[in-house]
Amino acid sequence: MFHLSVMHIAILAISGFVAAFIDATVGGGGLVSLPTLLFLGLPPSMALGTNKLAGTMSAVTSTVSYLRSGKVSFRLVGPLFPLGVLSAAVGAVVVHHLPSSFLRPFVLVMLIIVAAYTVFKKNLGLHARPEGLRPHAYLWTAAFASVIGFYDGFFGPGTGSFLMMGFVLLGFDFLQASGNARTLNFASNVGALIAFAWVGAVRYEAGLILGVCMMFGAFIGSRFAIRKGSQYVRPIFIGVTILVIGQQVYTLLR
Repeated sequence: MFHLSVMHIAILAISGFVAAFIDATVGGGGLVSLPTLLFLGLPPSMALGTNKLAGTMSAVTSTVSYLRSGKVSFRLVGPLFPLGVLSAAVGAVVVHHLPSSFLRPFVLVMLIIVAAYTVFKKNLGLHARPEGLRPHAYLWTAAFASVIGFYDGFFGPGTGSFLMMGFVLLGFDFLQASGNARTLNFASNVGALIAFAWVGAVRYEAGLILGVCMMFGAFIGSRFAIRKGSQYVRPIFIGVTILVIGQQVYTLLR
């Protein structure tokens, strides 16, 4: 039976802060928070649902920070927020009936492509381009809000990397892409959380402790990224994407 001790609370607090600091900048905080919940003894399905509760709390904070700083194109992503919620909820429901492991090789290849493309395109995402707000951007954003939202609820690893790359390719710099990605990731977290809560796969006491600490990490991480700009966000994006690749390779080989 899972029981929260003082040591458990301390581990949740530290890992929550670190995970949210990373997640608020480029995504990938689940690399820290989800293994922590598994380490503390939660079964996988419960760990996923609990992590979504904490992630939703963190996403509220980082989204508000980016919105207040003007780093979110709300005209673009705002109308698609409900689409992200619905897609992730469907994905979370489907994962209860189908194994998600078959996606791992495909996701691994896509992450490698994203990381390699960013490394070799030296100026990618360092400066915003006007074409980011052309009419086709709405159709493109709706498509990947649906697909990646579903993916986040169904599987999850690399969601932040895929969202950010999508916005960078639309013409946003890394900082603006991070703000837009956090907003859509907030939507997918809400949708997945609703589905996990519906099936009773959320451990609320652990999730709330983790979530409160993640809110602090998200606030500091988003403010730090906003001050430092795209020159700071780009190398962290590459580093976190490579870490996700490593984690997926390890899981696949194991």
